[in-house]
Amino acid sequence: MAMDLPKNRFKQRLQAGETQIGLWCTLSSPYAAEAVAGSGFDWLLIDTEHSPGGIETTLAQLQAVAAYPVSPIVRPAENNPALIKKHLDIGAQTLLVPFVQSPEEAAAAVAAMRYAPAGMRGVAGTTRATRFGRVKDYFARAHEELCLLVQVETREALDRLEAIAAVDGVDGVFIGPNDLAASLGHAGNMGHPEVIAAVEDGMRRLAALGKPSGVYAPPDLARRCLDLGCRFAAVGGDAGILVKGTDALALQFKS
Repeated sequence: MAMDLPKNRFKQRLQAGETQIGLWCTLSSPYAAEAVAGSGFDWLLIDTEHSPGGIETTLAQLQAVAAYPVSPIVRPAENNPALIKKHLDIGAQTLLVPFVQSPEEAAAAVAAMRYAPAGMRGVAGTTRATRFGRVKDYFARAHEELCLLVQVETREALDRLEAIAAVDGVDGVFIGPNDLAASLGHAGNMGHPEVIAAVEDGMRRLAALGKPSGVYAPPDLARRCLDLGCRFAAVGGDAGILVKGTDALALQFKS
């Protein structure tokens, strides 16, 4: 039975200039992902860079959240065409590619997202992305619903921000405060004034370009970024919320 190409709500809203609030997911569990999928966030980041998750756990998480009105975004472990290909084939439509340092690296990520002649994505017919072969025009139209976000997280990358953002096929640019803090000599201290200033400057520069920007930051910094034009902000993470909540509950009875 023929089926339509699935719509990418996150990309549609990004292009419309809407603000979307997200939650970071590093627990690598479909059960945990489903538990937070109904919380009211616009998007969930399924992380495989800084988590034990891999292709199989990511597939299970995508399946678990599919019934909920939330957009999943997958972060591959690296800017690697083989990993990008595998995540696209299991049905991820929005990818956040980490540690993009130059326009050339951004262009490589774009190429990994697209079929020849526009790119180098490998062709496979019976995948979850194609509804197991039921989306007959998938290979001609897949790019319409795929969304590429690139992660800028070093001093060097920020120096090249405009050039990275201008690469055709980059739909949004995400600034990572934690790695940026390390790059600026303040590892573990993303609240350092130099880090905050660099993040805010990046938000202003991306807004001036009309390029959607994103961030993962504590609520106070996230609000400041949103005021500067940030369009997709993650304001917490599943593991952190679990740890803080359980620590606080235990302390009520142990102190």
